[in-house]
Amino acid sequence: MAENDKNKNGEVQQSRIQEDDKVKRARERVRRIKNFYSSVITYVIVSIILLIINLITNRHHLWFYWIILIWGAILLIQAINLFTIRDRFLGESWEEKKMKDLLDKEDKRNKNNKT
Repeated sequence: MAENDKNKNGEVQQSRIQEDDKVKRARERVRRIKNFYSSVITYVIVSIILLIINLITNRHHLWFYWIILIWGAILLIQAINLFTIRDRFLGESWEEKKMKDLLDKEDKRNKNNKT
């Protein structure tokens, strides 16, 4: 009976650890999304400022769009990474499966060391 209690306590503890990990991953994801949106807002504001500066200084030679295009491409890559690629290939389900595999291997090693 004591063995069953230990197993149940271990399962409860492992469940709590998994929940804590989920919360940490969710917070990290929210932080990354928030930073991305902040970058988009900065991009829009700076783009408008560069447009105004370019039009005031030299209307015949437009240079601001090069900066906007390069910066926009970088933001697009970040968006793809943040909202699509990460979720499909290395998303939460992959992390959970990998964590379970590693924990199972560790449990097997511990059981083999005890015997």
